[in-house]
Amino acid sequence: MIAYVKGILTFIHEEVVIVDVNGIGYEIICPDPFVFQGFLEKEIFIYTYHHVREDVQSLYGFKTEDEKYLFEKLISVSGIGPKSAVSILGSVYVPEFIGAVEREDEKYLTQFPGVGKKTARQIILDLKGKLTNIVSLEGNQEVVNQTNEVQEQFTEAEEALKALGYTEREIQSIIPELKREDLKKTDDMIRKALSLLMKN
Repeated sequence: MIAYVKGILTFIHEEVVIVDVNGIGYEIICPDPFVFQGFLEKEIFIYTYHHVREDVQSLYGFKTEDEKYLFEKLISVSGIGPKSAVSILGSVYVPEFIGAVEREDEKYLTQFPGVGKKTARQIILDLKGKLTNIVSLEGNQEVVNQTNEVQEQFTEAEEALKALGYTEREIQSIIPELKREDLKKTDDMIRKALSLLMKN
């Protein structure tokens, strides 16, 4: 099992990064490869999960141990494969997702591609109470409460964007970058989202 890769980041694509380790290029599938943009042509450390099947071997990469841990838990859920898990992680803040699972928020979970009501219920059934040992949430219910509040504001912002005529696909395409801004107010989220949507 390849637990991590350390080397020179030589290439970033929409779905993968390539890391050169002593002349060997490792292609690593990432939830959001562009989070590593600042390390291009520099040494980088990526947590990895080596997924092996009879017909394929794939390497999945993560910026933090929390992301990797959540990925491993997600693929243990019936109906969720590595591609679905990566898609979820590409548009989510880990504590926020855990908060949704803990409060059994099916509506939040079904916003992700490939996650219907049945799969959302399975996620809750399999993972509730099993994710709060992640380092960033350990013993910190306040963090869960804060992320729940932020998610409500994101939902309000998304509804406002839909009212302005933007499609679900357009909105979801800018959500990862919007969440990295760490905005706390709905109005600020909407303003930033509009500027991102106009760039696309």
